[in-house]
Formats: sequence, C-alpha cells, structure tokens
Amino acid sequence: MKFTKMQAAGNDFILVNGLEKQKDDWNEFARKVCDRHFGIGADGLMFCSESKIGDIKMNYYNSDGSRGEMCGNGIRCFSKFVYDNKIIDKKQFLVETDAGLKTLSLEIDENGKANYITVNMGKTNFKASSIAKIKDSETILNRKVIVDKKEVIISSALMGVPHTVIFVDDFSKYNINYLGSKIEKLEIFKNNTNVNFVKKIDEKTLEIKTWERGAGRTLGCGTGCCAAAAIAKRLGIVNENKILMKAEGGQIQVEIKDDYSIIMSGKAEKICTGDI
Repeated sequence: MKFTKMQAAGNDFILVNGLEKQKDDWNEFARKVCDRHFGIGADGLMFCSESKIGDIKMNYYNSDGSRGEMCGNGIRCFSKFVYDNKIIDKKQFLVETDAGLKTLSLEIDENGKANYITVNMGKTNFKASSIAKIKDSETILNRKVIVDKKEVIISSALMGVPHTVIFVDDFSKYNINYLGSKIEKLEIFKNNTNVNFVKKIDEKTLEIKTWERGAGRTLGCGTGCCAAAAIAKRLGIVNENKILMKAEGGQIQVEIKDDYSIIMSGKAEKICTGDI
C-alpha cells in the first residue's frame, strides 16, 4: 500500500488512497503505522473514500486507533493529498467528514500543487449539552473544575470535536502534558476532550499549546485553534475577527464571523512517500 506522510502546523499524518485499497481493520492499522518507534510515526491516519453528499470523504483515525470526527490540520493535508494526486481536479470542493460537510478552497503554486488551503469549518457550538454531562449551565465558559484537588478554570466548545481551553499568562507555570491528560478524561465530558492552553499575545495573536484527545501532546491542532479563537472572542479576551494562532509547529489564520462560524487558513506540506 502506497502512503504519503504530510504535515500542517506540525501535526503530521499518514494518508492513503482508500479508493484503491480498503482494509477491514483501520483502527489497528492506524495504531501500527502511527507508532513512532515501530511504525512510520504520525499523529493520525487518513484515507479517502467515496461520498454521496460531497466530492470526497475524509476518514480520520487518531494515533491510538480511535476514530476522529474531524481534524483541522488534517483536512488541509487531506485536501492537498487528493488534489495533488488528481483524485479531485477542482480548486474548490466539498469534503464529507464525520462532523459534516466542509468547503475547501485551494491556492495552487507554480508547480501545480496545492499550497495554501482555506476551510469553512462551520459554526462554533457553545452548547454544554453537546460536550458534557452537565445540566446546571447552557455553556461551559469560565467554569471551575477540580483537577487533583486544584481549581482550574476551563471553557469548552464543539468545533466538530470537543475542545477545552485554559487561558494562561505563563506556560511555564503549567505541566501541559500532565494537566492535559487529566482534563481530557474528566468525568463531566461525554467523549473526553481535547485540551488547549492559550496565551494572549495581542488583540490579533494567540499562542496555543495542545494536548490532543487520542494522540497526546501535538505540535498543532487546527480545530483547537479555531475553538480557542472563538472562545477568546466570546469571552472578550480578543476583539478582532481575524486572529493569528501560533502553535508550536506553525501558524494558522482564523477568521471569526458574527455568528461564530469559522474560516481557517494555512499551509500543508508533503514530507515523504513510500510503501507500507
């Protein structure tokens, strides 16, 4: 089976053409190939398949083998993969995901390859009932939770997948891997949560570090950047509609519409190809 390894904002993925090759055990396959010691190594696995409602379907698996509804950095890599490999021959097309249809727009470089990708991510869902098992509030914004007998202030939203944000003044004061792993599996969440630690740089810039559900610490998370920007705007932490999100592995531009619909833009790059 031929594969392509790609990255966007430091999030790396293995992509295969599911139209040419199908497997019965994608979960186990994802665990094996994403292993950084005994496999190729990646944050996740994606394969394309036919869609009845869009131009193509993106199927996403985390590195632990769990199915993911959506991946922001992943869908940019996916769109480049299907365009560059002539699976899709349009610069704007619809991708079906487990979180619904997403509209992709591509900028093409001088070599005829997709370079800069813009994704309509849909509307941010702030409803607590979409994420958590709580009935005392309609939203999870500036909510106090106890982690190892210590109080942490969290805010959560659904951006295709659940995201929880902790706003910080100094990253060094937080054990991101430890706290992220604990908050990910707090009992209040229905299906666990991604965890983002976010620092305001200025009105147009946020810095973000992410613990990703099903993958652990990653260098970037597209849906996390979108959710964090939307939550920051909702809480008045930033007032601009266009926010530069600086992840550990790269940058993403997030535009927040008046109804909290999100437009995400950024690059995606091919690392290598090979045979599994």
